[in-house]
Amino acid sequence: MRLIAENLGGERGGESVFSGIGFALDQGQALVVTGPNGAGKSTLLRIIAGLLPQAEGGLLLEGGGEAFPSIASACHYLGHQNAMKTALGVAENLRFWREFHGQGSLEVEAALETVGLGGIGHLPFGYLSTGQRRRAAIAKLLVSHRPLWLLDEPTAGLDKASEGRFAGLIRKHLGGGGIVVAATHLPLSIEGAKALRMGEAG
Repeated sequence: MRLIAENLGGERGGESVFSGIGFALDQGQALVVTGPNGAGKSTLLRIIAGLLPQAEGGLLLEGGGEAFPSIASACHYLGHQNAMKTALGVAENLRFWREFHGQGSLEVEAALETVGLGGIGHLPFGYLSTGQRRRAAIAKLLVSHRPLWLLDEPTAGLDKASEGRFAGLIRKHLGGGGIVVAATHLPLSIEGAKALRMGEAG
């Protein structure tokens, strides 16, 4: 599997945010996207995920086969919002995403254990702290298998122990042939990752 971006451009509010972005990622590779606020990091991830149209250029996923015929079908998108219903239980939220995205390697309770939230799946998501909410959202990556992870500030709100645990999950995903594109202000412990520095907006 290979993710390719060629001469990619993005807009926000009708104004160009970035242009000329290009990269190619094979299985087991990661791209860490950095840059100041307003540089277009989140816009880039949303374009890759298919949530926004690109202003120019092209995106292609090669080798997805019948299981993953498009980038949208192959990706997990973890944005600033955790995409969980606050009134529903943590496990109930994860079961919804598991059914929506398809089966994965971990059951819901095992995924919660993996992110350090074992035993609280019955609690409403809205009861959780900021860090716990982010960890529950990370568990969403584990309950369904998608080879492409698009991560927008994934460690926001996490303590050091949780950051280390998440870095291990990324390494495991890459070791299994996954692909990661992560936008971040904070260092991610991804050895051998490619780097993309985006400039100021406009």
